[in-house]
Amino acid sequence: MAGHNKWSKVKRQKAVVDARKSKIWARLSRDIIVAAREGGGDPEANPRLAQAIERARAENMPKENIERAIKRGTGEIQGEDYVEVTYEGYAPGGVAVFIEALTDNTNRTVSEIRHLFTKAGGSLGQPGSVAYLFERKGVIEIPVEGHDELELFELVAEAGAEDLTKDDDTFVVTTPVETFSDVLEALRSAGIEPVEAGLQRVPTTTVTLPPEEAKKVVALLEALEAHQDVQNVYTTLNFDEATLAAIS
Repeated sequence: MAGHNKWSKVKRQKAVVDARKSKIWARLSRDIIVAAREGGGDPEANPRLAQAIERARAENMPKENIERAIKRGTGEIQGEDYVEVTYEGYAPGGVAVFIEALTDNTNRTVSEIRHLFTKAGGSLGQPGSVAYLFERKGVIEIPVEGHDELELFELVAEAGAEDLTKDDDTFVVTTPVETFSDVLEALRSAGIEPVEAGLQRVPTTTVTLPPEEAKKVVALLEALEAHQDVQNVYTTLNFDEATLAAIS
């Protein structure tokens, strides 16, 4: 779990200096559109929509943009018709990569994703080729500062969490999908605001590569993250200290 969390931190640190806010907002808008289309426009009755709105607010997306995206999802405003797709493949070194995307043109997206894999020395696989290497989990990250580990563990365990680990300056809470909302609500009721919270695909195993090989994998991950249709990228690469030093 800790190694997986490192990639989340790497992405957040890069996002701090990423000026392409419009691209980030476009991705978040798509997530809101699909969530509203599938579960309705009321965030109190649609947990997925509530999470999408929360992420949008964290990125300082204007309120009117959020409302417009919800209305597109519910059909009140006409717009692009996005569908959810996933892609699976292998990066250099046999590292598995799982991608979640939203697109209005599946033929275009799969062609572009395949090109990114090929260019990086990897390969796009068939559905199911790497999905079994990841588990769907709720992941909540909380700053270590100001929180007692034992008290925090008791709080989240009672609410249904599976585990709590410490990763540098962050506590990482892992939950089953079914209890994610309960654990998040328990934390907030206790006055604890996470720095990150959402459903993720957590690798059940990781692959450690020499730093130079790991850099090739990270280059592919970054290219995929930059693609306009890609929402999330998950990997089995182990982000150990040598790998983090190489990509810093």
